[in-house]
Amino acid sequence: MIKIKINYDNDAIKGFKISGHANYDDYGKDIVCASVSSIVITSINMALLLDEHSLKADDEPGFIQVVILKRNEVIDKVFINMVNMLEELEKDYVKNIKIIKE
Repeated sequence: MIKIKINYDNDAIKGFKISGHANYDDYGKDIVCASVSSIVITSINMALLLDEHSLKADDEPGFIQVVILKRNEVIDKVFINMVNMLEELEKDYVKNIKIIKE
């Protein structure tokens, strides 16, 4: 199962950690893992395009941790959109994705 922990400061996302594997299909064929990766990496890349100092990311196979360093209206919306997309995915794959909000 992919575990997604979202950390909030009031209503703003201040960071997140994602770990695990969906186990929906074989490694390299897992559409759930691919979807989560695409959503997250696209969001990170967008934030970095807007401000290259907006976040710090640490990753290794099966794990990524992001701390949002700079916030503004647009960067906040990028990550709100990311969470909304992940929540929609979680609805369809409840056995494969778990989102925890802290």
